[in-house]
Amino acid sequence: MFRVQVVFCTLSVLLSFSFGGDVKSRSCNDVRQAYTAKGFSLTSVPHQEISGEHLRVCSQGYTCCTSEMEDKLSQQSKLEFENLVEETSQNLRTTFVSRHKKFDEFFLELLDNSQRSLNDMFVRTYGKLYTQNSEVFQDLFTELKRYYTGGNVNLQEMLNDFWSRLLERMFQLLNSQYTFTDDYLECISKYTDQLKPFGDVPRKLKAQVTRAFIAARTFVQGLMVGREVANRVAKVNLLPGCSKALTRMLYCPYCGGMPDLKPCANYCQNVIKGCLANQADLDPEWNLFIDAMLLVAERLEGPFNIEAVMEPIDVKISEAIMTMQDNTMQVSAKVFQGCGHPKPAGMGRSARGITDTFNARFRPYSPEERPTTAAGTSLDRLVVDIKERLKESKKFWSSLPDSICTDERVVSTDSEQCWNSHTKGRYFPEVVKDGLTNQLHNPEVEVDITRPDTFIRQQIMTLRMMTTKLRNAYNGNDIYFQDSSDEGSGSGSGSGCTEGCTTEFDFVGTETPVVAADRSDGRAATAPASGASASWLAASSTLLTSLALQLVLHWQWR
Repeated sequence: MFRVQVVFCTLSVLLSFSFGGDVKSRSCNDVRQAYTAKGFSLTSVPHQEISGEHLRVCSQGYTCCTSEMEDKLSQQSKLEFENLVEETSQNLRTTFVSRHKKFDEFFLELLDNSQRSLNDMFVRTYGKLYTQNSEVFQDLFTELKRYYTGGNVNLQEMLNDFWSRLLERMFQLLNSQYTFTDDYLECISKYTDQLKPFGDVPRKLKAQVTRAFIAARTFVQGLMVGREVANRVAKVNLLPGCSKALTRMLYCPYCGGMPDLKPCANYCQNVIKGCLANQADLDPEWNLFIDAMLLVAERLEGPFNIEAVMEPIDVKISEAIMTMQDNTMQVSAKVFQGCGHPKPAGMGRSARGITDTFNARFRPYSPEERPTTAAGTSLDRLVVDIKERLKESKKFWSSLPDSICTDERVVSTDSEQCWNSHTKGRYFPEVVKDGLTNQLHNPEVEVDITRPDTFIRQQIMTLRMMTTKLRNAYNGNDIYFQDSSDEGSGSGSGSGCTEGCTTEFDFVGTETPVVAADRSDGRAATAPASGASASWLAASSTLLTSLALQLVLHWQWR
């Protein structure tokens, strides 16, 4: 019995030495080739496995890695992961960059073309009378462009001012036999809303232009915010726990002498979900932002179509001028009644020939003459394209781990013959859910769920504020300028007349048939009636949000 025990022990020792010798003598040639293919020097790479007590991330058993190799592979895993995230998000980021550029070009070119069209047609129709007063119209387009490019412009006040100035100029031209002081002209402008010298055109155009420009500007700002958020979030900030997990997943197989072994897909999922836990928390707010963008896009296709508003704006203004000319006798009589009789001008001045000039009618552009935009397309086609791309971007950040961990360059397609964080074989732990709080039981990445990434939280707040702005634009409201007056009544800011002035006029401008050819093709925006005014509480909340967003957009715009 004793002999048997001695023989057994001796055999065990011999096998042990034999096995140990086998392990120590295993070649690291495959690792050397893979390592040098990464662009690293072979100087520190052993030819055969060595003891791994020096390793801090990978297994400390026999290994083909030195400390220097592990450090370099750790840096390589970080670089590759950053590149993977940027590469996977490339299409999303390119969409926002390219579409922002296209929409911006389109809207700016549309404004330039509309201004050029109006100038050409008014010069041809009114000649010197227009050129001598062209700054009124130039200022209109300057202010529209300033609003669109982020300027602090109250559209409704600006449009009211345009019609007041036009009334002053028109009234002087049609009553050139009189001399008008600045005070008298100011009195005339106070009665613009009550006189309605331009018929219903100012009220309709104000509603259409205001809502169309709010939608256009806000939509382009939304594209800009989406671009900036996507660019920032795609640049990941790796925490130590994530760096270790990435090294273990991507390069510990090198140290184990299996450089060609790729990680199991589920193992990859847990690692990437842990590393991108904060990015996944961006997803709910991102989805709400995309939904709001889609709502405004629908408005741009329909009632808030800025192209349909701006293309016929010269004809609409001409209609207003013709209405004023047709009703000049009644308008003048009521102004004289309210503001007093003006002093006659010198003998050399008369209104002869002016009426004939204003009787001229527009010849609309033929389709061949119509200006084209730099974007080379119509607003409808641009919107259809961006809507499809926006829909595809929903749930992007929570699906990022899936996108990375289905890439055959990253993971193994064989769930049995893959790296499971320790060796070759199946990965058994369950895949955790998305988001920071769900990483508490992540078996692969140490994540402190009590410390959300402040940078990601800033991006969430940026999206939240932009979503609020988009929802207001969808309803035709600019959160910086919400007019509490009833637009449907036709009332503006009031006459501004003090006590004792004659403010009640009986005259209402006569609706005349269209006197200038209407170039609109049925797409002219018809603004819906505005809803009830927001409550004081809601308005206060919106104001606070808008002020914060103004700070975010101030340095980003253009």
